[in-house]
Amino acid sequence: MTQDFENKTIAVIGLGYVGLPLAVEFGKQRPVIGFDVKPERIAELRQSHDGTREVSPEDLAAAEHLTVTDDPAELHRASIYIVTVPTPINTAKRPDLTPLERASETVGQALEPGDTVIYESTVYPGATEEVCVPILERVSGLSFNKDFSVGYSPERINPGDTERRLPNIVKVTSGSTPEAANRIDALYRTIIPAGTHKAESIRVAEAAKVIENTQRDLNIGLMNELAIIFNKLGIDTEAVLKAAGTKWNFLPFRPGLVGGHCIGVDPYYLTHKAEEIGHHPQIILSGRRINDGMGAYVAGQLVKALIKRRIHVEGARVLVLGLTFKENCPDLRNTRVIDVIRELEDFGAVVDVYDPWVDPDEARAEFGIEMVTAPSAGAYDAILLAVAHAEFKEAGAGQLRRYGRTGHALYDLKHVLSPTESDIRL
Repeated sequence: MTQDFENKTIAVIGLGYVGLPLAVEFGKQRPVIGFDVKPERIAELRQSHDGTREVSPEDLAAAEHLTVTDDPAELHRASIYIVTVPTPINTAKRPDLTPLERASETVGQALEPGDTVIYESTVYPGATEEVCVPILERVSGLSFNKDFSVGYSPERINPGDTERRLPNIVKVTSGSTPEAANRIDALYRTIIPAGTHKAESIRVAEAAKVIENTQRDLNIGLMNELAIIFNKLGIDTEAVLKAAGTKWNFLPFRPGLVGGHCIGVDPYYLTHKAEEIGHHPQIILSGRRINDGMGAYVAGQLVKALIKRRIHVEGARVLVLGLTFKENCPDLRNTRVIDVIRELEDFGAVVDVYDPWVDPDEARAEFGIEMVTAPSAGAYDAILLAVAHAEFKEAGAGQLRRYGRTGHALYDLKHVLSPTESDIRL
């Protein structure tokens, strides 16, 4: 089976943080159909607005060959399909492949002989060929590697990062046959000046992606455990890390809440597959346990600070600054700030949340939280600086403390302020 990729229309399935930048880059050069199941997402993109703030109106306008739709029938015009849908975990912390399976069904309905399907969604090694390919075959009636080929090129988008954009991040590629791998690699090279790395197989590419975030998760888990130890010893963790960081090979990780759609999720995909083949991972899950417990730990620190100030915790007013999973980004996916909020509420505290980056409707729909449009001055017993948004950095300790009552506690979770400007640090 051969295919000339140069003049083929591409369909990108899923126009979120990963799919839209990809569709835009390809859309600057060739015909692209951007497909998303959410009509409201299509509507805003047709108005040249990206709610994720990953793509500017100027970049959307530059993608002159891109059309967006929520009509699956439009996909029949494509010959190359790139799937970029979410791969979350369920409440039992097991992989939830439902979006990936539904996307595969949608693609299967449009698939024709000679077509290629490329997956970018993060999965465990083997998922593309074991889960997705059978769905494509069943729905399309076609045969894998005879009528159509498959590839895997893991996404490496870093939401909110204005420097590391899609074109300047090396792209890992792979294909189900040597010929498919070469074509897919050449396809991505047309939009990735940083270059590509062609992996030996789809399973290698899947594994490479899932360990990138597993490694980061474990390193942050180590820093979190160290922070807990140093707090008990009365030592400032940031001061320790700065001192240790003077050695050339010390890795500059920092403690904190581990959220987002990748770092707090991907390790569970790998451990799920490991347990499926009879290995019970210990180090990976240990890091996950530490990181999953940090929300309760942070809340506990704040509660202790209130008690020391003889402030009754039940009914105490707490202002949480920041709800997103990372700074300067509107992404609420898997934010662990919610763990702190829920824990404080369990103690009986009254929590207000302020985040200038968050859509209030999204916060309400996702967490049932009513955001405050502006914090009240002199109203709070405690202030938790949970996300290092530029607005909070620019405000500084003086302005942030204006929200507090006399004797309030200021917790700088992200080390935005100097040690003398805050009362509590992680």
